[in-house]
Amino acid sequence: MRLNVIEMGEGSPVVLLHGLFGAGRNWGGIQKRLAQRHRVLAPDLRNHGESEHAARMDYAAMAEDVAELIARRGLAPAAVLGHSMGGKVAMALALGQPGMVARLVVADIAPVRYPPALRGYVAAMRALPLTPGLSRREADAALETAIPEAGIRAFLLQSLDFGGDAPAWKLGLAEIAASMPEIEDFPLTGRYEGPTLVLAGERSTYIQAEHHALFRRLFPAARFAMVEKAGHWVHADNPHAFLALTEPFLA
Repeated sequence: MRLNVIEMGEGSPVVLLHGLFGAGRNWGGIQKRLAQRHRVLAPDLRNHGESEHAARMDYAAMAEDVAELIARRGLAPAAVLGHSMGGKVAMALALGQPGMVARLVVADIAPVRYPPALRGYVAAMRALPLTPGLSRREADAALETAIPEAGIRAFLLQSLDFGGDAPAWKLGLAEIAASMPEIEDFPLTGRYEGPTLVLAGERSTYIQAEHHALFRRLFPAARFAMVEKAGHWVHADNPHAFLALTEPFLA
């Protein structure tokens, strides 16, 4: 699996992993800021962005993709920072191949099974009629009933390519839909002894106090911090506070 990668900067390596329905470009200003001191890679995970599609989409497979990227670039061990699903990929990589990970940042996700709250997004995107001439505004309106939050629709529509005769999803929606049980879950195997920073959004419910004991069992060096005035998209909601916590840790 060859992943499409946005790379910038020089210095110690940092790999940024996006969440479900996202892409490497989502790291935008965060990547540019970190690239002032680090060599920063932001790949599109499989079935996302410009990367290839594949039927298998469990965390072992996605972690192996990232391990191959790090090894191919000669960057091991690298700091790995993942948000949401990307945070689970980062954790799976650290637990399964700890020698690949110099330090770990987990942004607003826990190593637990989450309820199937996002399957409706997949169904709505798959049901969107991709007819020639479909505009972004029309696509947005068609998704509104199933996805009433305008910000979420705008985020999802970033993955709809309007450049061809008819719009097409860059996402491997069929593969994602089939893999949602694995994406919602997490394999509790391994142990990572390296430096670990767990960041929770102040307004998010993804990381609960009862998750801390599990984090410490899998990641005994884990430290916990809160990103103020941020929901689940911690790096987008409050990038200044996010960077204030991550930059010293990565340094």
